[in-house]
Amino acid sequence: MKVKGRWKYSYRAVDKIGGAVDFLLTAKRDRKAASRFLRKAIGQHDIPEKITIDKSGANTVALESYNAEHEADIELHQRLPASNSCT
Repeated sequence: MKVKGRWKYSYRAVDKIGGAVDFLLTAKRDRKAASRFLRKAIGQHDIPEKITIDKSGANTVALESYNAEHEADIELHQRLPASNSCT
């Protein structure tokens, strides 16, 4: 999305029923940004049992790194984003 004319990546966390828990806008979509968002969301809420993410490699690495550093066992589920096609 564009914010004040510049492209930004949106990270967001939602709960089981789809309610927004947290969000972060970043200039880049990389491991550093994904890690920052994960730590921010966990710091403001409890450690989740599982996280569902898209197929982003940055998100996967950030979660695997968090699990290793904190001896956590957050379960990872990946799914493809919903298609925008009408077929």
